[in-house]
Amino acid sequence: MPTYRGGCHCGRTLFEVTPLDGRELTRVSECNCSICAASAFLHWRIEPDELRMLTPWENLSTYIWGSGRARHYFCPICGVAPLRNPRSDPSKVSVNARCIEGIDLSKLELEHFDGRNWKAAQSKLKGWKS
Repeated sequence: MPTYRGGCHCGRTLFEVTPLDGRELTRVSECNCSICAASAFLHWRIEPDELRMLTPWENLSTYIWGSGRARHYFCPICGVAPLRNPRSDPSKVSVNARCIEGIDLSKLELEHFDGRNWKAAQSKLKGWKS
């Protein structure tokens, strides 16, 4: 079963992801909403039980806006956002694949999500699993 390690740029936030079903990271979603586009977030959606924080959650700051459903977790020191709870399914965790060590982003399948038109696009997510 693969385990992936990641974190923010300065190392204040560190985590591991171990997919419970043994899947490997092969597919991510790129959203064009205002925050994802500005931060270049590449979403790998996982179950909360697959995430193990190696540093305290309190090391992260939280940004909430709009509908108030999504949570955007970022390091208050370096500004990097490694984790989110997506608006489309706040019970999931979205890991920024750019924050995972040793990943060749050019090898990942890229799913595009039209977050600028969220209401029309969110129905496409229902059957999507990375």
